[in-house]
Amino acid sequence: MAAPAARVSVVVVTGSTSGIGEATARRFAARGDLVVLNSARSREAGERLAGELPGATYVQADLAREEGVAGLVDAVRERHGRLDVLVNNAATTRRIDHRDFAAASRAVWREIFELNVFATFELTTAALELLRVGGGAVVNVSSHAGERTAGSSIPYAASKAALNHVTRLLARVVGPEVRVNAVAPGFTATPWTADWDGAREYVERHAPLRRVATADDVAGAILALVDAPYVTGQVLAVDGGLSTT
Repeated sequence: MAAPAARVSVVVVTGSTSGIGEATARRFAARGDLVVLNSARSREAGERLAGELPGATYVQADLAREEGVAGLVDAVRERHGRLDVLVNNAATTRRIDHRDFAAASRAVWREIFELNVFATFELTTAALELLRVGGGAVVNVSSHAGERTAGSSIPYAASKAALNHVTRLLARVVGPEVRVNAVAPGFTATPWTADWDGAREYVERHAPLRRVATADDVAGAILALVDAPYVTGQVLAVDGGLSTT
């Protein structure tokens, strides 16, 4: 008797037109899943990537706005009627020296928390009805800055610390139907970090694996959490062992 065909998952990856989001979308598409790509602005890049990935679609939505969250969930509901995996990757930051208190204004805090924390929470809870259809998984893309006294700015690090705790709190209340985990990458080579030479050199000197992460390293960890059916409420460091130093 032939083995049953593997289930094709419907996967939303936010902020998926470059970097970790793009690498994650490519990983899911490569194994036959139906990927919904998203970005706030990069429509051309999103539509181009959707054209490269079999079965993929692109939805432009600014998740820092409530109507953007609703629009993305409605688009997934209309096209697929279910959602198996949600990867909350969309995020923003400002590079501000931790001693520059004046630059870390209330407006900066608000901008960063709107996308990194509020939008992630709103999208996850708005998508729960779809996620519960088949027993879904959520993976939030956090940062080692949420666990260490590091990061591109204090507001950014605080937003990721908040996201880590939101991950654990949600996991407690949405199981057993839905699992919620997070990855916490260290320095990752992406277009976003191309000129962060000091941080790159620090990781290459101090991390046990003596290199920075690639976007595909982080994507692999995301898929591993999705494929681990008895894991929820965890924040997985993807930092080459830097958190052990």
